[in-house]
Amino acid sequence: MSDAFADKTRSTNIRLAGFGGQGIVMAGYVLGHAGILDGGNALQTQSYGSESRGGACKSDVIISEGEILDLVPPGLDVLVAMSQPALDKYLPNLKEDGILVYDSDLVKPGDCTIRALGLPATDIAEKTFGREVVANVIMVGCMAGLTGVASRNSLRAAISESVPPKTVDMNLAAFEEGFNRGAKQGRNAREDKE
Repeated sequence: MSDAFADKTRSTNIRLAGFGGQGIVMAGYVLGHAGILDGGNALQTQSYGSESRGGACKSDVIISEGEILDLVPPGLDVLVAMSQPALDKYLPNLKEDGILVYDSDLVKPGDCTIRALGLPATDIAEKTFGREVVANVIMVGCMAGLTGVASRNSLRAAISESVPPKTVDMNLAAFEEGFNRGAKQGRNAREDKE
């Protein structure tokens, strides 16, 4: 678990954002469900445009050991950006010590001074799994591996319970791909501090 997220007595505020059709809401649901499976409390809210695909979409997840009193995160510990408009709109809400995880196929963060990890999730999804739709699970895995906000086992269980039965194996493999990449970056960052 990342040292920044080791204190489970505080809330961790996460926003996943992109556009409709990327599975943002499902990814938020999975993350919140995993937080509950880990024994914590979780709150997941969502917002999306009237378009079924292509409109703005976000899912906020708060995971906490204690009671959750806010419906909207007061500031973001983690922003997962899967579209440029999402990054542009929500980056100002990221705390100074927050972490940005972004799909580098779709997002260019420019000169940001925060801790950021870009992952070509859409490209990995297409080339490795033949389906761009699992990019969301790759991003959740990467974020979880990097931050430790939810355990690997709880996320695997939440994914298995949330996706169509015929896609469970593919989604779990996509999650592992992202998780391993995020965990590697998290280890590298900790080693750099030492």
